[in-house]
Amino acid sequence: MTNTAQNYHHGDLRSALLKAATDRIAMHGIDSLSLRKLAEDAGVSRTAPYHHFKDKSALLSAIAAQGFCQWHTTAKRIFDQTHVPAKDRFRQFVHEYIGYAADNPEMYELMFGRTIWQQDAATDDLKSVAYPCFQFQVTMTRYWQEQGLLPDNQEALRLSQVTWGTLHGIARLLIDGIYADRSHIDDMCDCAADLFMRDTD
Repeated sequence: MTNTAQNYHHGDLRSALLKAATDRIAMHGIDSLSLRKLAEDAGVSRTAPYHHFKDKSALLSAIAAQGFCQWHTTAKRIFDQTHVPAKDRFRQFVHEYIGYAADNPEMYELMFGRTIWQQDAATDDLKSVAYPCFQFQVTMTRYWQEQGLLPDNQEALRLSQVTWGTLHGIARLLIDGIYADRSHIDDMCDCAADLFMRDTD
């Protein structure tokens, strides 16, 4: 074990491993990550990561959970700005969501892609963070309906799925580079917000 590894305290080795894994994914993509490469990146023995993550799927779930925590914090910050008009918060939410995906494409892919969810690889720890994040989308949608911004003749759950699906589609276009790039972000976000919001003036 290297000197770097010896400097880790017992309680923060997991955090150091997660940071190293997140950095690798951001630079080289999800497929580049393995527990062996993670050990090399973090400067620990090859067995050290297995004390915190039983396999690669558990590691990926832990990274995705961090992403959901970050996004949920952002969403709540926007929503809790009660001094800001509801329509401005909605527009800000749209911009922040697309911006997060554009700035963190590999993390976004891990959070919402098939690597975890289609393979039924999500851990209970990840679900405990991701599902409340999904539910908060419904809470926000219901509030915007009450404020007259979004149609009130639709079920909040279905409307949140449709609005989220639209934002997810824009995010995927940007990440995949299909008929969209970063120079289009602001215009697309404003267009999406205008399409969904009713005129309350």
